[in-house]
Amino acid sequence: MSGTSTPPRILAIAGSDSSGGAGVQADIKTITMLGGYAMTAITAVTAQDTSRVHAIEVLSAEMIGAQIDACVHDIGVDAVKIGMLGSPGIADAVAGRLQALSVPVVFDPVMIATSGAVLADAATVAAFERLMCLATVTTPNLAELGALGGAQAMTRRGISWLAKGGDAHGDTIEDSLHRPGEPARVWRSARIGSDASHGTGCTLSSAIATFLALGLDLTAAVARARQFVRLALHDAPPLGRGASPLGHHAVRLDLTGEPRLNQVTLPARDYAASVAFYRALGLAQCVDSPENGYARFVAPGGATLSVHCDGSEAGGAALYFECLDLDAQIARLRAGGIAVADPVEQSWLWREAWLIDPAGNRLCLYQADVNRRHPPWSLPRER
Repeated sequence: MSGTSTPPRILAIAGSDSSGGAGVQADIKTITMLGGYAMTAITAVTAQDTSRVHAIEVLSAEMIGAQIDACVHDIGVDAVKIGMLGSPGIADAVAGRLQALSVPVVFDPVMIATSGAVLADAATVAAFERLMCLATVTTPNLAELGALGGAQAMTRRGISWLAKGGDAHGDTIEDSLHRPGEPARVWRSARIGSDASHGTGCTLSSAIATFLALGLDLTAAVARARQFVRLALHDAPPLGRGASPLGHHAVRLDLTGEPRLNQVTLPARDYAASVAFYRALGLAQCVDSPENGYARFVAPGGATLSVHCDGSEAGGAALYFECLDLDAQIARLRAGGIAVADPVEQSWLWREAWLIDPAGNRLCLYQADVNRRHPPWSLPRER
């Protein structure tokens, strides 16, 4: 999206987290960083921090319904995310309002906070049935999946649901999307070494809702939302004495729109002098590979600049455009008569395709997932 185009309007129906890491605060950050317009219907106010929930006050079903009505009737809604509800009456009131809307709905059946606090009693969980039938997708973690009857019970309901595996043990995270009559779509990713877990479920569900509002199908929306969470985990600030919040602020619209100008690589004659120059300029060095004559820096705003001593004459440059769907971009360019080399899987975990502009400048189209900014050999992040 660009210019003055209207952003997708996302309504988050969830509880408030006073520490800012989860609930509607996480929803607002996620939706905003992905280019959406966030609205809220707050279901409960909590006094909580990264360690535990100290107190909860649930709002009335009437007040929550009034918040939903105010958003729908004035600004309008393109997608809805549901988180903590607080009572069976609230669940029924929300379901009644959503029946009148024809927009994607993502239901995160919040029952237990990261700190272990119970956020939904048995009667509230029973009232979830109606919302699961209305939702485009329901996103339980392992504990919530068990409380909902397990995988077989979810399948019998004939709904779409995403089993989140972040709470499982092991070095690999496995999430699986189940849709009626279709084989499960499974994503496996290396676990990110981070103490941050506060608000991961809220962040994932609101990201899915935003991508659905942007027009992606459910599988693509889930895939891209997972990338958002993983990037936010990489940049989680060390805050609090418990489970740290995510680094929503650092993702910077990385996952909306393409191709995105992400990096410039400049030839260099003197590696040490070039590194010293760009550090002095105020850029943060993120890759230091003197044996390969290669260094990379991050500029404020997230774009990267690299220098490479490879024998090239100084004054040339290579431009890097990130693509979320590299094959689709190549097909589009070739259909327009532009020659693009076949993509290559590189050892540095990027998938690249190169082309030349009319003046002979080199351009790279690439797809890299979280390795765009966080390859395994990156320097430790300064805190």
